[in-house]
Amino acid sequence: QVQLVESGGGLVQPGDSLRLSCAASGFTFSTYYMTWVRRAPGKGLEWVADIDSGGGSTYYGGFVKGRFAISRNNAKNTLYLQMNSLKSAVTALYSCARRGHSYHSAVTSWGRGTQVPVSS
Repeated sequence: QVQLVESGGGLVQPGDSLRLSCAASGFTFSTYYMTWVRRAPGKGLEWVADIDSGGGSTYYGGFVKGRFAISRNNAKNTLYLQMNSLKSAVTALYSCARRGHSYHSAVTSWGRGTQVPVSS
């Protein structure tokens, strides 16, 4: 059974850094593209970043501006999102999800998300 469990969220202040983790199980993690998405107040679901199966290619939404980094450790079946220089507008629920085997392929499994509230 496919399972994705996010962790690492918590209250931060503007300028802080935070690393989110997504523990995957129930499938061959190393063969799938993975993605991070978020839902912020007043907005719908927003794409944050993608990574290919081996971790060699990464893709980011335009708002990231070099502050976020998606990575993965296939030996540990874990996906990461490093977030640096957080801004107040980033307050959101961050979720990891499994795609297929190509860029922006359909999402097939979702995690439940981890909250990142940014204080002012």
